[in-house]
Amino acid sequence: MADLTGIDVEHARALHEAENARFVAERPASMALLERARASMPRGVPMSWMDDLYEHPPVWVSHGKGARLTDLDEHSYLDMYIADMSAFCGHAPDQVVDAVARQMERGIQFLLPSEDAIAVAEHLAGRYGPPQWQFTLSATQANTEVIRLAREMTGREVVLLFDGKYHGEGDATLVVLENGRVAPEMRGLPGSISGQARIVQFNDLGSLAAALEPRDVALVLAEPAMTNAGLLMPEDGFHEELRRLTRDAGTLLAIDETHSLVCAHGGLTRAWGLESDFLVLGKSIAAGVPLGAYGMSAEIGALIAPPEHSRVVSGVAIGEVATGGTLFANALSMAAARVALLDVLTEGAFQRTAALGRRMAVGLREAIERAGLQWSVAQAGGHAYYFFEPVPPRDGASSRLADDPDLRALIRVFMANRGVWESGWWLGPTVSVAHTEADVDRYLELFGEFVAEVTRG
Repeated sequence: MADLTGIDVEHARALHEAENARFVAERPASMALLERARASMPRGVPMSWMDDLYEHPPVWVSHGKGARLTDLDEHSYLDMYIADMSAFCGHAPDQVVDAVARQMERGIQFLLPSEDAIAVAEHLAGRYGPPQWQFTLSATQANTEVIRLAREMTGREVVLLFDGKYHGEGDATLVVLENGRVAPEMRGLPGSISGQARIVQFNDLGSLAAALEPRDVALVLAEPAMTNAGLLMPEDGFHEELRRLTRDAGTLLAIDETHSLVCAHGGLTRAWGLESDFLVLGKSIAAGVPLGAYGMSAEIGALIAPPEHSRVVSGVAIGEVATGGTLFANALSMAAARVALLDVLTEGAFQRTAALGRRMAVGLREAIERAGLQWSVAQAGGHAYYFFEPVPPRDGASSRLADDPDLRALIRVFMANRGVWESGWWLGPTVSVAHTEADVDRYLELFGEFVAEVTRG
């Protein structure tokens, strides 16, 4: 741990060691399953993030309901991570469970449209703005298709991103700044993607204008507020100028609301009156049943139509923009989305979660002040975040400088050992539709215990 946060480093390190040991000792069933799983799954998990997201070993889940989940060692947790916001509807909401059960009896997958798809698309158009929609299984795939459509429409290849972003596991967005140059973010990616991407700092309009100036950028892919480098809020006028600059450069703009849709009923796009060419959604829109979506204008949607002229290669007609997938928009996902959007994620639900989010932010600030720490809090709707410095950073680079991953890991294992499931990579509780005032108060009580303990040394 670095001495960036107003706490005694050695005391925090000893506390972390003790909390990790307690975590492992109190979860023998999960530890046994993890060891068994190593023989059949790399790292002992079915998907690497389940190991990556936590410094401690993963727990194995038995079930979840509402705002709580239970592991196989019968520990019950107040879930403030809500599966990286994908469980914003709460775990197993009754309305969605019933709709999914009914659809399971009728059939899950046909590779043909169901009437639910029309209802969902019409609702999204009214709620978020874009008139036409397509569906995938995840926001990663939605962003991938958006990038392809933008490249086709503009005749350009470069995608511009903001430092600290995350827009899924598609090759085109898995790039980072390394010594001032764009580089592949992970192993297994082609080096050529570095030449097809540009990265600038959030809120830096000068750098944005310079990056667009060559007029070779097909798409700017942005979040309304950045959510994978803390919670970074846009400065006044940023989004208006972003829209103006992209239009002037002949560049399309996509707003990715996959995380930030939890902040308002129509996302931050509607709350802030933002304009874009594409809007991307995912995670919670089907209550955690796999579904991604992207909206667009009728003009852009026309690019998905069969081309007037195509060629045949090995008996297959070639020439359409590359979109689609066998399981995309399956009947089960669409049935879940229809009920989740219309019956669970209502305007009233968002009003309530926003009020609870404000309660969370106020309580976090009070606990931080009582402990004498120079930390700050950002909040939008039901999502809150605390930074380990007095003023919230304005971009990804400054957020990384203010961060302390070891301290984050200590906070989450401390909370897990006391019955609260905190977020993984980036700290910050999200209040879901299923949470109550009592849940928020319990989180704040425990957070207060943590800051009191960590400053005691």
